[in-house]
Amino acid sequence: MVCKGGSWAYIGSFTSGGGQGITVASVDPGSGALAPVSAVGGLVNPSWLALDRAAGVLYAVGEAEFGEVAAFRARGPELTPLGRPVAVGGSGPTHLSVAGRRLLTANYGSGSVSSLPLGDDGGIAGPPAVLPHEGRGPDPERQGAPHAHQVLPDPSGRWVLTTDLGTDSVRVCALDARSGAVRVHGEAGLRAGSGPRHLAFHPDGTVVYVLHELEPLVTVCRWDAGRGRLEPLSEVAVADGEAPEGARPCPSVPAVSPDGRFLWVAVRGADALVTLSLADGPEKPRVAGSTGCGGVWPRDLVVDRAGRGLYVANEWSGDVTWFDADPLDGAPRRRGAVEVPAAACVVLA
Repeated sequence: MVCKGGSWAYIGSFTSGGGQGITVASVDPGSGALAPVSAVGGLVNPSWLALDRAAGVLYAVGEAEFGEVAAFRARGPELTPLGRPVAVGGSGPTHLSVAGRRLLTANYGSGSVSSLPLGDDGGIAGPPAVLPHEGRGPDPERQGAPHAHQVLPDPSGRWVLTTDLGTDSVRVCALDARSGAVRVHGEAGLRAGSGPRHLAFHPDGTVVYVLHELEPLVTVCRWDAGRGRLEPLSEVAVADGEAPEGARPCPSVPAVSPDGRFLWVAVRGADALVTLSLADGPEKPRVAGSTGCGGVWPRDLVVDRAGRGLYVANEWSGDVTWFDADPLDGAPRRRGAVEVPAAACVVLA
């Protein structure tokens, strides 16, 4: 999948907010600039996407009360559906990832995690196995029930980690070799009322950064892939007094540079990108600076494979903004933006 020496970006959006569905954009190989070339509709709220590069298949959630997932053959600007959308057996899927021959979803509304089989062509081959969760947190408005927000395989491929905003925990799960069902191996409790939303692994595979939505914090955790154990070590504040008056800092996504030198965090409310230096070691991030996200309500943040380009999906302002990261201090420098109504997620091919 190449484009005049460049590549492609797939941008998910909220159709309920005026988005077109999945927008395909070319990526300029020199500047990193995006140029939309096509859009694919037909799926309600494809707010999160995942690309299986080896198989050339793009997966999308349908974030609705009766959640769905869909698969597309990805050939540059052409996205060809691989069958019809399939129900996940849960409500409000907000995240999905590929683990071997299974497609996993985190279902925010029902608080569950679903595992669906994949066929030889990458299409979704059958009904889901659903892992429910129980519990609540101290925030009566946001934590009255479980709210799974992310489900992500660890770098070893042995485990699956899933954050739950409603129960202030991260579950460590394993996939059953026969059924493909997800089973709980262990659970790490985090600060009460913090609302863990997304996590990211350091490239060395031994440290995990958990970003919280209800409190502007990153929890630094040690990850033991041998035992499947997540151990919280420390917390770092990522938005201290930055939000405008009356706006609550609401972090969304962390991203680590491929060389392991920087951690970036998108903070909604403050509409900021916070840079954390990892120069003191992966277990000791320190805030190095903050800059505007280029729009309003940054819902997603991704880093290109070279570690120099950052792309931010600004949902409320309806755009994707791109930045160059300074090679010395990691500070993002805004380079451009493109209109994408209700932008929610960016995947780089």
